[in-house]
Amino acid sequence: MRGSSAVSADTRQVIVIGGGIAGLAAAHRLLERGARVTVLEASARLGGKLLAGEIAGARVDLGAESLLARRPEAVGLAREVGLGDRLGPPATASASIWTRGALRPMPKGHVMGVPGTASAVAGVLSEEGLARVERDTGLDRTEIGDDVAVGEYVAARVGREVVDRLVEPLLGGVYAGDAYRISMRSAVPQLFEAARTHTSLTAAVRAIQGRTAAAPAPAGPVFMGVEGGVGTLPLAVADSVRARGGEILTGTPVTELRRTGTTDADAGAWRVVAGGRVLHADAVVVAVPAPAAAGLLRAEAPAAASELAAVEYASMALVTLAYRRAEADLPEGSGFLVPPVDGRTIKASTFASRKWGWIADENPDLLVVRTSVGRYGETEILGHDDEHLVDVSRHDLREATGLAAAPVATRVTRWTDGLPQYPVGHHARVARVRDHVAKLPGLAVCGAAYDGVGVPASIASAYAAVDDALGHDPRGVRRLTADPVRGPRDGAGE
Repeated sequence: MRGSSAVSADTRQVIVIGGGIAGLAAAHRLLERGARVTVLEASARLGGKLLAGEIAGARVDLGAESLLARRPEAVGLAREVGLGDRLGPPATASASIWTRGALRPMPKGHVMGVPGTASAVAGVLSEEGLARVERDTGLDRTEIGDDVAVGEYVAARVGREVVDRLVEPLLGGVYAGDAYRISMRSAVPQLFEAARTHTSLTAAVRAIQGRTAAAPAPAGPVFMGVEGGVGTLPLAVADSVRARGGEILTGTPVTELRRTGTTDADAGAWRVVAGGRVLHADAVVVAVPAPAAAGLLRAEAPAAASELAAVEYASMALVTLAYRRAEADLPEGSGFLVPPVDGRTIKASTFASRKWGWIADENPDLLVVRTSVGRYGETEILGHDDEHLVDVSRHDLREATGLAAAPVATRVTRWTDGLPQYPVGHHARVARVRDHVAKLPGLAVCGAAYDGVGVPASIASAYAAVDDALGHDPRGVRRLTADPVRGPRDGAGE
């Protein structure tokens, strides 16, 4: 059991609201700390945006499909719950970008699409775009202040073509957002810090690349998948929670969250109304999306609720298609990204059977492909029925790759309000939320709306919330919360 002896003896009752990966990770960590835990999930299933499914008999992910392995939280949790032997890297990580009428190799020498030299993005940018990149070194400093939109700053330094054809599709793959609104401080923190100390953006990128090259080579792959799908991770965590004595209730929406303590002696007591039941707890971890969290916190933390209610979300859909391998042919690589400026409907495609060896091994006669549709502010396309989304996906796949065969099966998975947006000032909003919540002993928040939308970042957020929730005992005395494996609160993605 990890943690200090001061917290390992904790036998308080803690309620976790939300059964996504953040809530389940929080429950798992709380049980390690000796707490008694009840998880309340409003929907009929666990896992949130992680969802394993099948198509034409093939096991696939219908949500996030990979884990950033250079952060320890997700792969570490997977190993803790018995999935270590099912972790594996992509069979290929060679991706393309579909732009200016052709599939072009994804450039290597960049930081989230921002090049260190013009030559690094030759083949993707036009001659005019390359010349604009080269002018960066002669420009005066562009002040960025406390935060700035990624697209705004990058366009000012190296031109809009870099933003439109590289930064936008790469950021869109993480946030389904608009690069001209997304916070550089929250979404690309290493670039933000480098830009604050360099006049030239390309020089800042080269400095980042130089530090990376000089550092000891990290062991292992950058990304990992899970045999059977990343969507099996929350289910394995839930099994572990139950095996340790934790209670998990699905179909149990929380309708009220109130403090019952009125003195310092019982200030940490909480009353939770859920699914017709009234429960009492010493601490509560709120691990639901920002709008739901706002509703729960409105009575006791109205200022935090107001901040959370202002968090915007993007909706998108994943279209999964299965083809007979004998009838389908695709270019080499793991898939491609699509810049919005090119006017296509899909924003990306993953050749799942190529990317994940376990899918190909289990289904040698099938070729599974995924496309994604929808970005922040795009509502019209998602208003169409599933058949239309399949049709436009097939059209764009045919235009990009020549794939003209008819699929043997299709599946559309809609993620309405699935991805929180991190606009300029997001870091300050999160800090204000936590400041307000910290005034209420035994209450903590976590999830993708705070410190990063990727799976490892969400798990790190959950571990931090456990520290916060257990930071005060019912008498209001600060507790020891030393944790040698707690991850950083940053904006790293999956």
